[in-house]
Amino acid sequence: MSALIEFQNVCKYYQMGDETVIAADHISMKINRGEFVAIVGQSGSGKSTCMNIIGCLDVPTSGTYLLDGRDVGQMNKNELAEIRNEMLGFIFQQYNLLPKLNLLENVEVPLMYAGVPRSERRKRAKKALELVGLGDKLRNRPSQLSGGQQQRVSIARALVGNPAVILADEPTGALDSHTGREVLAMLQQLHDAGNTVVLITHDNSIAVQAQRIIRLEDGRVVYDGDSSAPEAVVQPRIAAERRKTNASA
Repeated sequence: MSALIEFQNVCKYYQMGDETVIAADHISMKINRGEFVAIVGQSGSGKSTCMNIIGCLDVPTSGTYLLDGRDVGQMNKNELAEIRNEMLGFIFQQYNLLPKLNLLENVEVPLMYAGVPRSERRKRAKKALELVGLGDKLRNRPSQLSGGQQQRVSIARALVGNPAVILADEPTGALDSHTGREVLAMLQQLHDAGNTVVLITHDNSIAVQAQRIIRLEDGRVVYDGDSSAPEAVVQPRIAAERRKTNASA
């Protein structure tokens, strides 16, 4: 079975003045359809770079990124926008809801870009909001909701296009712990229903809710395996090697 998401020696370099910053350093990984995977790492580890590449918001400097067998690195801006609409549903930390639109209209937005007729948009947006428990608030504005409810709207918006991948970037970052657990439970339910979920986080306690963890440090994969294994939450190998090297120097 071919992977839904595949990185083959992906590198991403940024030029900061005279300095070249390595954000991704020969990353190889595969995520199959129906998996729930957490990509975890601290600031500067490369997880945001991986998210941007997976989400077709950026392309590798070198190496290959295949999304459902298609080489994303060879696409132009229009093709990238098209594959984002077709294949990906985004859940962000800050919700990114439009304040002047009601919930139904907010959830319809990606379908508008996809050219879905108005009657079909309404029907699908209503169904998505009912799925996340907000079927009685279709006409409410985002400002009338709690943070947890706003994140549910963003989940509905991510689902409405029936994407191949649900990409959740720090989805509990702006929520209290109780509401954050509710959102994680919803992601788990989506996975149980057969959806492919990729969760980006810096928090080990959130990452272990996934089925599998890919841990990054300094742009490299230092762990890829079962989230319940003891090594999944151990300090990254590279940091340990550095401390060992410094001690012997």
